[in-house]
Amino acid sequence: MSDIPRPESSAHASRPRASPSVGLLASLRQLLNTLLETAQVRLELLGTELEAEKRRLIDALVFSAIALVCLALGLMLVCATAVLMVPEGARLLAVGVMAVLFLATGFGLLRLARRRLRNPLGMFHASAKELARDRGQT
Repeated sequence: MSDIPRPESSAHASRPRASPSVGLLASLRQLLNTLLETAQVRLELLGTELEAEKRRLIDALVFSAIALVCLALGLMLVCATAVLMVPEGARLLAVGVMAVLFLATGFGLLRLARRRLRNPLGMFHASAKELARDRGQT
């Protein structure tokens, strides 16, 4: 029986075996790194969207304020001219009609502005879309 080689004496037995836990640990580290990189990219995208939204709102407010001042001055001058062109007995009626028209227009524009500021896609649409795509891939 001494002629039969033992498995321990084979060439494969002399190599050190890698522990299964080392391979699993490396895979877990790689998975964690991938998850952290994905989270970092998503946070950067969220920050970029937040900055763009802030700039859009500030621009809209500044332009709206300047436009309102210009429009108010122009409308006051047009109204004064119209009232002066109406015969003296009907001036009070002309002022009342213009007041009703301006109030109706103002309320209509307020409704339009509120509707316009509501983003149909929702805030952070791109971030939500990317997160949904990530969930679909896992």
